Amino acid sequence: MKSIQVLEMAVAVLLVAMSIGAWSQPGQTASAPATAPGASAMTASGAAAPATGRKADRALRRKIYAAMGAHKEIDAGNISVIAKGGAVTLNGTVEDASQIDKVAEIAKGVQGVTSVTNKLTVKKPFGGM
Repeated sequence: MKSIQVLEMAVAVLLVAMSIGAWSQPGQTASAPATAPGASAMTASGAAAPATGRKADRALRRKIYAAMGAHKEIDAGNISVIAKGGAVTLNGTVEDASQIDKVAEIAKGVQGVTSVTNKLTVKKPFGGM
């Protein structure tokens, strides 16, 4: 019984010691560098920087899908769009070969797209013939 209480106490002390290290420098995390003297807090926090990462990639994907949706001849239901830092990859199938280049041109026309990798193929009719 005493050994369990000692173990619980050791875990509690360890947790407290770890939390003190996390609170010792308010406003900074282990991965965030200290700001230079005279730098504004907004610049240091990154609030003024443009959106990057997953959120920006999702927003770019939505823009591309919206642009494809504006073209009624394109069935975007079988097309997947992968965006990463402005580089876009198109996967899936379209109804006919002329739509392959059309979809790529639509994607290239969206603001924020830096490159397009087109992996679209023509949908085979039911039965594989």
